[in-house]
Amino acid sequence: MNLEQTFIKDLVLLTPKIFEDERGHFFESYNKSKLENLGIAIDFVQDNQSFSQKGTLRGLHYQNPPFAQTKLLRVLQGAIMDVAVDLRKDSPTFGKHFAVELTSENKKQLFIPQGFAHGFSVLSETAVVLYKCDQYYHKPSEGGIRYDDSSLNIDWGMDLAAAIVSEKDALLPHFENCNSQF
Repeated sequence: MNLEQTFIKDLVLLTPKIFEDERGHFFESYNKSKLENLGIAIDFVQDNQSFSQKGTLRGLHYQNPPFAQTKLLRVLQGAIMDVAVDLRKDSPTFGKHFAVELTSENKKQLFIPQGFAHGFSVLSETAVVLYKCDQYYHKPSEGGIRYDDSSLNIDWGMDLAAAIVSEKDALLPHFENCNSQF
């Protein structure tokens, strides 16, 4: 597995080694020992999977401590623009975001440590997204930020006026008013 550090400390892209032949391909999508050798020692406790249609935008979501979640995210089918926003107040990249296109073709995974808000937009006709979490979902700890916050200036790779957004996500506060406790 190849690890690529992004410009935001601790936020990394992982690319598995892919074995291809005339039958198709094979790769390890998760190997705890190999991740530990790369400096990522996380005990994942929950897998989440979503199916979404083109134009769907989910996020930006996070859970506050002590229920903050580390995530390892990948696309099983389709393509998304995946976004992580640094909410760690003492980080030099506080308030900055990283965006990357994750697809079932490129097989890249985004490792998002605790202290980040996360969201994605669906670029393909449909997308199936799978992510591992190191903490269980805890509704009282959830928080979020408006996907269209002008101070973040996120390029979601789509027309935001046509975005399919949940009522809950449309009501999230702007970055300056979010209740992040990181």
